[in-house]
Amino acid sequence: MTGKLRLGVNIDHVATVRNARGSGYPDPVRAALLAAEAGADGITAHLREDRRHITDVDIARLVAELTVPLNLEMAATEEMLAIAIRHRPHAVCIVPEKREERTTEGGLDAAGMFDQLAPMVAKLRDNGSRVSLFIEPEARQIDAAIRLGAPVIELHTGAYAELVGEALAAELKRLSDAAALAARNGIEPHAGHGLTFDNVVPIAAIPQVMELNIGHFLIGEAIFDGLGPVVRRMRDLMDSAR
Repeated sequence: MTGKLRLGVNIDHVATVRNARGSGYPDPVRAALLAAEAGADGITAHLREDRRHITDVDIARLVAELTVPLNLEMAATEEMLAIAIRHRPHAVCIVPEKREERTTEGGLDAAGMFDQLAPMVAKLRDNGSRVSLFIEPEARQIDAAIRLGAPVIELHTGAYAELVGEALAAELKRLSDAAALAARNGIEPHAGHGLTFDNVVPIAAIPQVMELNIGHFLIGEAIFDGLGPVVRRMRDLMDSAR
């Protein structure tokens, strides 16, 4: 499983800045279009249950206006399932979600939630969306993804982004082994969370990984350098790793 590594740009935190003032700007859909123009292969947006950043209107506009695929991140709830069924985005990534967390704090327990996830994965798949599960790089979770029939997993790189030294090397190996295991079983591995200019290359170099989803760092850097140049620099770093 080799080929061009895709970049998905998460535009959630453009909406965070907008919502801080309750105004209509900055517009996350405008950011999505700029990111695509700069080389993003897709756009990711997480519609959280509390609507703290992306809103239902944002999702409707992204579906209507994007010329690249939309990856909708969502919790495993009936409300979110109904929204995903209605909008039919290219991809749906099921993520864990807690109201009190600042950001997604870890991977989905696909093994423990198997019975809850099975009908959701089937409905989303039958509705035409490509289902992804955001999981830790663990064989138990990959096995659950296989049994659920999910065509994609997204490996949580949050721990990798925080570690140094031997612990970092061990986590990178864990991610690499998980990507290889998924690919051997016909699942396409993606990765994301906490990736920056400084740490993206080793993840991008994992040959089985086909897509990276990066948001908070890119939006933060865009304050200083502009979104287009920041997306292009990340794209160049990813390409250099291949």
